[in-house]
Amino acid sequence: MQNQIKLFLSSICLLGALAACQSPAEKSDSSKSEFQEPALTEFASKAALGEHLVTIAGCHDCHTPKKMGPLGPELDMDRALSGHPALQPLPDLDRKDLESKGVAATQGLTAWIGPWGVSFASNITSDATGIGNWTEEQFFIALREGKSKGIASNRQMLPPMPYEMFRHMTDEEIKAIFAFLKSTRPVDNVVPEPLPPLSAPPQP
Repeated sequence: MQNQIKLFLSSICLLGALAACQSPAEKSDSSKSEFQEPALTEFASKAALGEHLVTIAGCHDCHTPKKMGPLGPELDMDRALSGHPALQPLPDLDRKDLESKGVAATQGLTAWIGPWGVSFASNITSDATGIGNWTEEQFFIALREGKSKGIASNRQMLPPMPYEMFRHMTDEEIKAIFAFLKSTRPVDNVVPEPLPPLSAPPQP
């Protein structure tokens, strides 16, 4: 009986020693994961997280037309994320000169001129003229592969769309953004097709 008690006490001591010998790195990693894990629980829904990501990723910078406010240009939220206005003409600029110099010029930050020609910010609202008919798979192809309209056989998206950076978003982040965009107020706006450069772009 005494031998059994001694064996039991020895086992307790051994377990205590093993716990005390846990490396600082192991303890640190454990506490780190516990601290970081609840990060996304601040958002009430997937779409709410998507709205947050759209805001901090600067999507409004190009996809929302601007209007003049008391402090200068400001987002026109009545046309939020609807892209370049269909009937808005290009500014009266020397396109060929801008293209040859590799300078990007914008009007309302929705039209861009450079060596690639002229590109227009897309309508990404839930309207049929935006991404209303898109599937989630198309949205992944657009952000991960940079394909226009999320169709694998289409042309590459043009500057300034930063899909090279957006492709590093996690699956959950892309799904959340798609959920938010599908929930936006639809804005009927057929964005013009991009214009080719007036002259051959310079070779790298």
